[in-house]
Amino acid sequence: MTRIVFVQLDGSRHECDVRDGTSIMQTAVNAGLDGIIAECGGSAMCATCHVYVDPLRLDALPPPDAVEDEMLDSTFEARRSNSRLACQLVVRPEMDGLMISLPQRQA
Repeated sequence: MTRIVFVQLDGSRHECDVRDGTSIMQTAVNAGLDGIIAECGGSAMCATCHVYVDPLRLDALPPPDAVEDEMLDSTFEARRSNSRLACQLVVRPEMDGLMISLPQRQA
């Protein structure tokens, strides 16, 4: 199991032990975390699972593909260099301890 740490707006942290191969979006939904709407169910079509990844750990992630990159331009909160769609991030062992911050709002 790989541990993913979600940071809520109030600074509280929610640690999840996740099976490898599960998306970050599904992990957040299964944990009942506020802040991930996931309207499209993980198809990279809505940008309502926008998250900010710990910038020091970006190298542990594959780069966004063209579809994700385009959808990141449609997020409600400002896109940053560490913005990702949680539905496109599949948990792998090298992500252990990864911190994911939730934006203030999703659209």
